[in-house]
Amino acid sequence: MLKRAIVGLAAGVLLAGAANAQPTVYTWTGYGKNVPGSSKCPTYKMVIDVTVDGDSVKGRFQQEGRPERSFETTLGKNGAIKTAAMVGGGGMMDVIGQIGGAESKIKLYGYCEFEGPLTRK
Repeated sequence: MLKRAIVGLAAGVLLAGAANAQPTVYTWTGYGKNVPGSSKCPTYKMVIDVTVDGDSVKGRFQQEGRPERSFETTLGKNGAIKTAAMVGGGGMMDVIGQIGGAESKIKLYGYCEFEGPLTRK
């Protein structure tokens, strides 16, 4: 009887811990790379923050001196993310990445390319 109670208590603690899992926040800060038709990207500093809560992914990015932008998506197979985000002037940035595992990374591609490894905050 005592053994069952201990096993039940341990299972309850594990389930409660899983239900209360905290979101994981990742970040990247760096400079852009030129894409065809651009020439100033290496002078543009970008900050990208990505929050993962279960399968939900919410991100925000801000180029220095410009308004903050955001994106939302769902984790795909093996932690892959792929979506698009609206930027100024009606333009779009492709958001591509990999979250979790040995290496997390992010790439924004549009008027410039911003790419790098994500680190946990």
